[in-house]
Amino acid sequence: MLNSLYFRLNFTAILVLVIFLTVTGTVLDNAFVTSTRLALRERMLGQMYQLLGASMVDESGRLTMPLPSSLPYPQLALPDSGLYAFIGTNGNGTLLWRSPSLLNRPAPPPFALHVGEKHWTDIHLADGKEYCLLGFGFQRTVKSGIYPFNFYLLGELAPLHQQVASYRQRLWGGLAVAAVIMLATQIWVLHWGLGPLRRVRRELNAIEAGEHPQINGRYPKEVKQLTDNINALLIQERARQTRYRNALSDLAHSLKTPLAVLLGATDQPESLPETVTEQSTRMLHIVERQLQRAGAANYSTTAPPVAIYGVAERIIIPLGKVYRNKNISLSNRIDPDLLFRCDEADLIEILGNLLDNAYKWSRSHIEILGHRQNRQVTLSIHDNGPGISARHIEHILQRGGRADESTPGHGIGLSVVADIVDAYQGRLRIESSFLGGAAVIIEFWG
Repeated sequence: MLNSLYFRLNFTAILVLVIFLTVTGTVLDNAFVTSTRLALRERMLGQMYQLLGASMVDESGRLTMPLPSSLPYPQLALPDSGLYAFIGTNGNGTLLWRSPSLLNRPAPPPFALHVGEKHWTDIHLADGKEYCLLGFGFQRTVKSGIYPFNFYLLGELAPLHQQVASYRQRLWGGLAVAAVIMLATQIWVLHWGLGPLRRVRRELNAIEAGEHPQINGRYPKEVKQLTDNINALLIQERARQTRYRNALSDLAHSLKTPLAVLLGATDQPESLPETVTEQSTRMLHIVERQLQRAGAANYSTTAPPVAIYGVAERIIIPLGKVYRNKNISLSNRIDPDLLFRCDEADLIEILGNLLDNAYKWSRSHIEILGHRQNRQVTLSIHDNGPGISARHIEHILQRGGRADESTPGHGIGLSVVADIVDAYQGRLRIESSFLGGAAVIIEFWG
């Protein structure tokens, strides 16, 4: 399961969502409980102020409270109403007054307070209920002196607990519903988002089964680079296999003649050593050449860039010496900054064959052009020779016409060049040149 990208993403999304909703719910729950308790205390403080306003102290310092019907809150006049009040003196446990709502139950023990001091505390009474107790230190000044009193207000917390429980039920229920919806949405989004990868897997299975030659269809740009690279690898692998098959076929065909000569030499023992040496050397050259062709590199974005102008100059100098008797002028108009990612040996093979043909068939002038336009690299070699007839172009580019490529003549090495260009996913064209002869044009992308 851990090897599944779909499972990993879903597991991570679920874990993050659960943690997020748990933290969110806890924060909201704590905030609601705090705000509810704060509201209760503010309400009880307001009730305390009204109770203080209803109290009276006579000239002798005796505290009097209004009749139950005149109390500021009706709950104080109803037994067991949930709101209770009582008054005592500081440092004395004797109660001076208790509300009618507290007559049937014992009052909680009072606590000492300074004048003007407000104090809240939660307490549990003998009835098993939880209460919030508010104490307020108060004094009255009359002609006979100053008289301190402690006012106490007691409220049940059961309504607050019910309110909190109701809120929690709605909160966690809503978060649970939101979690289910978000998880379902996340699972659907991941299933939909990973759909292209599942399609790639099916396409690869079909390629492995021989049903498709490559990955087809449109894919998002994040996946398209992967599919394009896979298709490029498939094309390169097929090209490599084709080159190996062609090289073996060419090798077998090329070795026929030397082997036949060696078999025939047995009838002439006096020349056998010379014949064996000659044909063995020839076969060695044939094998080396076919191995070189079979090992032509495929296009790779990781191959180092090669300066085409410099490679061309290294080929032009020795060819100029070989064909110096023809007095051919050559113009190398390749952009000096033109680079192409390839195996330098392949580029030498291409330019060497094409320039050798141009020198052989040119009357007096050759031009080499090379430039880049966007991602396309174009090389062209022009000569002012007799040119190549359009009806012969397709034939000289086909394989099998000349298995022994060491035979001189027009088109030598063109099939080698075509194979290498095809291995780099390029294109080779032969047209009429502006110089009047043939123009061999090669286009690469990358």
